[in-house]
Amino acid sequence: MRPIPSRLSYLFLHLFAFCYYAQVTNQSPPNFTQHVSEQSKVTDRVSRRLVRIYQLYSRTSGKHVQVLPNKKINAMAEDGDVHAKLIVETDTFGSRVRIKGAETGLYICMNKRGKLIGKKNGQGRDCIFTEIVLENNYTALRNARYEGWYMAFTRRGRPRKGSRTRQHQREVHFMKRLPKGQQPAHPSHHRPFDFIHYPFSQRTKRTRYSSER
Repeated sequence: MRPIPSRLSYLFLHLFAFCYYAQVTNQSPPNFTQHVSEQSKVTDRVSRRLVRIYQLYSRTSGKHVQVLPNKKINAMAEDGDVHAKLIVETDTFGSRVRIKGAETGLYICMNKRGKLIGKKNGQGRDCIFTEIVLENNYTALRNARYEGWYMAFTRRGRPRKGSRTRQHQREVHFMKRLPKGQQPAHPSHHRPFDFIHYPFSQRTKRTRYSSER
């Protein structure tokens, strides 16, 4: 005959089970925001790079960002200006980009003083910006090398030092616009999907017949 466990043993088992349950349930959930941030910083050198062409409209100056031949960057260009046409190359899965002037071929970079300059070689991290879509639907461009420094322009279109920028400031807010004369494709111009109709096999015929019954 098996001995009946004492009241003390019974309480000890319940206490052990409670401590184990508390240890399992109190584990902190995975930090998804941190995971996305780390993955977005990994350079993608295998997939085909995505290249886009657009203009950057400055919220403060009311003009467009332009890359001049003298390596200067400002936001004084009119819509359709030849120096306002930008080529944007993705560095990762789409969040980090390199921006260069289509006319000059110079990349928009940021030096250690927070000043925007144009460079022929845009491979450095100082020439990489992270696109951040804000709640007001504007886009902010944060430099990858100097964390917390953003591309920004004053009301007169002059570049502002990155060390004086914050994400909530109007100076760092931009809107992507297609170059003047280039219109987005109308939905009716998109080619519809082609559905391939495979011939029925004996098995699919039996399945279809039984479902119809």
